[in-house]
Amino acid sequence: MKKRAWITILEKNEGLGRMIFEETAKYGLNPAGHFWEDDLAKLAWAGAVPELTRGDCAVWLVVGQAASFAQPSIRSGLALLALSAQAVHGHDFPILLSPSGGKVDVASMPTPLRGVEVVAGGLGVKAVARANRKRAEPTLEYRLTVHPLPGLGLWFEVGPARDPWKGAFLGCTGADVAIPDAHGVGLAGTIPQNATLNYPVQGMKMNLGGREATAWGVHNDLSPAESYYVRIAGTPDGLVFGPFPDQDDVDAFTVSLV
Repeated sequence: MKKRAWITILEKNEGLGRMIFEETAKYGLNPAGHFWEDDLAKLAWAGAVPELTRGDCAVWLVVGQAASFAQPSIRSGLALLALSAQAVHGHDFPILLSPSGGKVDVASMPTPLRGVEVVAGGLGVKAVARANRKRAEPTLEYRLTVHPLPGLGLWFEVGPARDPWKGAFLGCTGADVAIPDAHGVGLAGTIPQNATLNYPVQGMKMNLGGREATAWGVHNDLSPAESYYVRIAGTPDGLVFGPFPDQDDVDAFTVSLV
């Protein structure tokens, strides 16, 4: 079975789309894709999650104007979509950016996109090479994924990858437009309908790189098979999460999303 390449084109350009599809197919990949819809409020980016998380999806190509890659809303949507793909395929899942009309500074991209490769030419050759490259085993200490549920909101799932956590918390930056408003604990992969929360905490204030983060948390012990789920109203600029911080010196993980 051919490996699949998912292609995101940031501006609607059917001629460009046909060219990239043909080039990708020429080098032995099975291309599929979409034109980007820039609407965070409607979770428009979520429509590509089922495609990017397919078992045969081996590479993600993102093509567009450099100015589009610089737009905060597009960067945020791409970062959230990358989180979904990386939760299934691993954090070294190959993502290729092909900008035109300027450059993209990878170091300034949101955390989930800092491992991307910028490709100036020969996109089809690069895509098939990355799709077939042997990838390393994941070494992260945490699990992080996102569940965009139209009508039910934007949920983040966090939990331990190896060693159990004594409690968990998740906070976000983004002023008052992005705040936690619901949470739960359950098995990894599925938002629980009902959950018993041990000593839940709401409205914790934390400093995240000079910006204030609002966090919720619980004291439930979490094994690697269990997760803490938090719904965020709005789209956060960044996340801070980890085992519940019982001391002033918080050992936390941070992820930027814009």
